[in-house]
Amino acid sequence: MQQDEIYMKRCLELAALGLGKTYPNPMVGSVIVYRGIIIGEGWHKKSGEAHAEVIAVDSVKDKSLLKESTIYVSLEPCAHYGKTPPCAALIIKHKIPNVVIGCIDTFSEVAGKGIAMLQDAGANVKLGVLEAECLESHKRFFTFHQKKRPYIILKWAQTKDGFIAPTTQQQGKPFWITSSESKKLVHKWRTEEASILVGTHTAKKDNPALTARLWEGEQPLRLVLDRQLRLSTDLQVFNNMAKTLVFTAESKKSTEYIATDFSNLHESILKELHKRKIHSVIIEGGRETLQSFIDMNLWDEARVFTGKENLEEGISAPVLITKPTTEESISTDLLSWYKNDSKINCVGKAH
Repeated sequence: MQQDEIYMKRCLELAALGLGKTYPNPMVGSVIVYRGIIIGEGWHKKSGEAHAEVIAVDSVKDKSLLKESTIYVSLEPCAHYGKTPPCAALIIKHKIPNVVIGCIDTFSEVAGKGIAMLQDAGANVKLGVLEAECLESHKRFFTFHQKKRPYIILKWAQTKDGFIAPTTQQQGKPFWITSSESKKLVHKWRTEEASILVGTHTAKKDNPALTARLWEGEQPLRLVLDRQLRLSTDLQVFNNMAKTLVFTAESKKSTEYIATDFSNLHESILKELHKRKIHSVIIEGGRETLQSFIDMNLWDEARVFTGKENLEEGISAPVLITKPTTEESISTDLLSWYKNDSKINCVGKAH
């Protein structure tokens, strides 16, 4: 691994510390290096707070060293005034001569403007170090701005013989397919995403809380499809542990109920989430809801657990016509990861 790649890898490690906490902003990491030694580093922790580059610069004790240093950042420094001043201007102010960037920011307010500002000020800018890894790190942010919708993750558990649930089930007592370790991992995932969605049948039959009770972190916004408002408000999904939005065709004036065109359901949901600046959503069920997103090709990745038991009969699991990119064992379960073929690209060119 080249020297630049080593420092960019550190930027990505720092950026990951902000996972699930920075939206609607991207999670970004930055490192400042002076003669082969890291003298400053930082990551964006929360929207409205200091960006990664600001924290990295502030962490440098001897600011005079900045004039002979290189700053690494996983995403192009911003060039516009938002909730915070532009980071490109900060780099120029401190006369940092060398800037190494993982990938260009596709957000229209930036999109090459930060690079142009730095180069116009005489900085030596290098672009595209660990670009693929940086694109992956910013996949939620890029999907939101390029496709005008959240990054969509499908998640379900299935038995060894391909069933997602039994055909009959006592209400309020979900049928657990996977191990406790897998369940804990799912709760960790929930802290990393902005929202989580289930259909009417799953909310009623399984009575899920859809919270991250087994992992410390942010609670996702809970989204429920309830066309005819058939769900009892006594269900766990309506408890006070997290906020819940209900997509319904019925007329009800409330901030928790969203009037939805069910003849164009997917577009209506995703348009509403985009308007609310929700960058990601986990689709957790049930089978009909999951399969509908697959059939519409509205998904970016899927995470599928396969348990060790057979059910022999039940509700068939959703079907993906693609092979998993990776697989791993989680206790007694097999976890398969799938990626949609459509790519998020780094657009724009350095000036």
